[in-house]
This record gives sequence, structure tokens and C-alpha cells, in this order.
Amino acid sequence: MPQESFDFKQVIAVRTDLKMGKGKLAVQVSHAAVSTSEEARKKYSKWWQSWIREGQCKVVVKVKNLNELLELQREVIEMGLPHSLITDRGLTQLPPSTITCLGIGPAPSLQVDKVTKSLQLL
Repeated sequence: MPQESFDFKQVIAVRTDLKMGKGKLAVQVSHAAVSTSEEARKKYSKWWQSWIREGQCKVVVKVKNLNELLELQREVIEMGLPHSLITDRGLTQLPPSTITCLGIGPAPSLQVDKVTKSLQLL
């Protein structure tokens, strides 16, 4: 089956060193997806609208640790892409203020791929 191509996508990069449970991981990814979508809706409305029309493509990738996540954030900022760094409140599995993931986009897929194409799927 051929893979569908999307002009816009959202990527969530998740730290694997935290060893989050499946539920915790799902919630952190959800926080990133919603927060970054809102960022794009407010500041990049044409990208956001196109992404909505296309079906809201999302991809979840993994990073090894905080340093790798923060380096990715630096690259995303340099490119001017919508993003959101997610920090846990520390109510369950993680200490307060633990940075768990980074949402990127929705933005043009070609731009997002420039900083995420080397990352493995979660």
C-alpha cells in the first residue's frame, strides 16, 4: 500500500530515557499535540487550516535524552516553526518540571522533515 503524502504535519519528539508508562507517554504526547496546534492556530493560521483540511497528520518520534530534545528545539526555533516544549507537573510518575517532549508544527512537511527526518519512530 503506497504511503500517503501530506503537505503539512505535526511531529512530537519524546524522550525515551524517562521510561514513562504507556498512559503517561500518551498524555504527554497529547499535551504536545494540543499545545503546538494552538500555537500554530494563533500564529500560523494558514498552515493550521491546511493541516486540519488534510486530516491532521501526526508523527511521534523518539529522542534519547534532554540534551537531544533541547538541541532539536534550538533547530526548530532557528527555522521559525511553531513548537511547544512540554514540562510535567510531577503529579504521578515524574518529578515536577521534568521536560518530556517537544511538539513541532503543524507546519509544511518539507520544513519539519529538515529537523526530524533522522529521528526514529517511537
